[in-house]
Amino acid sequence: MKIFSAAQLKKADELSIKNQNITSTQLMERAASHVSAEIHKRLQNSDIAIKIFCGVGNNGGDGLVIARQLIEKGYNVKVFVVNYTDNRSDDFLINYDRLKETTNDWPEYIKSASDFPEIDQNEFVIDAIFGIGLNRPLEGWIAKLVDHINYSNAFILSIDMPSGLFSDRIPGEEDRVISANFTISFQTPKLVFFLPQTMDFVGDLQILDIGLDREFLSSEKGQAELISKPEARLLYQPRKSNSHKGNYGHTLVVGGSYGKIGSVLLSSKAALRTGAGLVSTFIPKCGYTILQTALPEAMVIVDKNDEKLTHIDHGMDPSVICFGMGAGKDPETLEAFKQLLEQTKNPMLIDADGLNMISEHKELLKFLPKQSVLTPHPKELQRLIGDWKDDFDKLKKVEEFTRNHDVILVLKGSHTFIFGEGNIYINNSGNPGMATAGSGDVLSGIISGLISQQYQPLAAAILGVYLHGLSGDIVAENRSYQALISGDIAENMGAAFQSLFAD
Repeated sequence: MKIFSAAQLKKADELSIKNQNITSTQLMERAASHVSAEIHKRLQNSDIAIKIFCGVGNNGGDGLVIARQLIEKGYNVKVFVVNYTDNRSDDFLINYDRLKETTNDWPEYIKSASDFPEIDQNEFVIDAIFGIGLNRPLEGWIAKLVDHINYSNAFILSIDMPSGLFSDRIPGEEDRVISANFTISFQTPKLVFFLPQTMDFVGDLQILDIGLDREFLSSEKGQAELISKPEARLLYQPRKSNSHKGNYGHTLVVGGSYGKIGSVLLSSKAALRTGAGLVSTFIPKCGYTILQTALPEAMVIVDKNDEKLTHIDHGMDPSVICFGMGAGKDPETLEAFKQLLEQTKNPMLIDADGLNMISEHKELLKFLPKQSVLTPHPKELQRLIGDWKDDFDKLKKVEEFTRNHDVILVLKGSHTFIFGEGNIYINNSGNPGMATAGSGDVLSGIISGLISQQYQPLAAAILGVYLHGLSGDIVAENRSYQALISGDIAENMGAAFQSLFAD
């Protein structure tokens, strides 16, 4: 699913009105009808008190339509107009009159802090104050109203986006934003819904298709693309019946040091569970018995040193090399890594200490094979590209880094971002239980296993991240977030593949 900017969505609205021969009021009615239907589906004619706070623009107009439709269904609704300006949008005015024709309980106006209504924690609040077009921080009594709503502990549903949140920049520390429990957004998600600095304002998210112009949506390039099951399915490459292990490539996992052999084990197991035809490991001698015992399906090659990597002489021609997990940063390991980079022509996957060594020795960047996949977590990224002002600045700097060095970058997080070939992809699988030791090692093995099966590196990164999260979701459903460990993710890759095509 594409993610569009506010300007693009405004254009989509305009084209929809023109090409579908409808008015903006009719489009608003359609959009709000979808929202009220979703609310009705969940509340099932509950007698809960609903308080709807409406601005005087189009977001407020949406709120007025929702209020009217809920009242018509018999709900206990009270509307408050947040009168922050004397200007009103035309669609607000039209729907204000329609609401007045529906109920004798006309909206109350909020013009100052003295007008704030009491909000009980057992009530249901709908936030329709400001939408995607907000371009300045909330101030004065409006900011205090946001605090009043947030501090009520009532359930808050935001329409299109939480009021006070910008579509194109990060709020300041003193800025006020609605902290929604749930956000229902129109047609496509917004980029700020997935950024670490702003995603907590959104709560749970639902996107409603309101029938905007299909031709425009399909032809226009978005800011990013959200990867869910339908998008991941398109990347999957089915296997032929007449095949053998050589058709599915050879993954070489290089890493480990004394006390950190488990990371290599996790990556190797994940590569096998993802379908790599062959998996070999190159590790210090101290890990030989561990790997041979715990993963008999993998071949093991050892360094001459007992406890660290000193000379990576594997004597193979692997499809992909997965390097870095548990490797440490010893000077001899650094030299071995540099020699490996100089000798390797195929795209590599580099994680963990591989990234840390590159960060400390930036001259290694010139040896990176083209289209290699780097998989940093935020701290590793900071060491790699330097500081950033905010999440938007971070995206800009990562895009520049990937372009300058012709690499794919997988930025791990609650919503993992994949950067490559001038595009941004945002993963929509996974859960908080995956914030556990070794989860990243498993991801590296999954992506490497896909590359070895002749997936292009960018496709392998996108599909691999989605499958990694999907496997984690399957584990969490059966075991809880707390009991999930990274080995479970590797073990459940089969279930993830099956789920990819389940109804």
